[in-house]
Amino acid sequence: MSEGSETPASAEQIVDYDIHKILKALPHRYPLLLVDRVRTIDLGERIHAVKAVSMNEEFFQGHFPGAPIMPGVLQIEALAQAAAILGIETLELSGTGKLVIFMGIENAKFRAPVTPGCLLDLNVEFLQKRSRVYKFKGKASVEGKTSCEVEFTAMIADPPS
Repeated sequence: MSEGSETPASAEQIVDYDIHKILKALPHRYPLLLVDRVRTIDLGERIHAVKAVSMNEEFFQGHFPGAPIMPGVLQIEALAQAAAILGIETLELSGTGKLVIFMGIENAKFRAPVTPGCLLDLNVEFLQKRSRVYKFKGKASVEGKTSCEVEFTAMIADPPS
């Protein structure tokens, strides 16, 4: 963690954060809500969330018929949504309407396919915090096997008027 962080030092952990809290923290809705449950949040540090990957996902109709695979960019989006929850909860902004907006994606690597029926584990940690700009490291995995790794930068912003 970097110096000058706005985030208070905290060892507080939030456990088993349900869909109602997710909907309060994020503006995303079906079909683009990609976080179904949060297992733990270590405020100011990391989050472990889960996406239940279902054959009913709209993207499986075209990616790819007969051999459905979750697109890598959607794995990154799921990690970003988990990071947004971490940021919103750490900064105590849940329910304020603040948005967490992508600024950059770096070092994205795709290691294994994600298919229907999987529970996609989303693990994200803060790498750097400065004012309203944050850098995160994320890893998506299924049953301990990494499917995607990425670093990304995001900012806290007001919604467009």
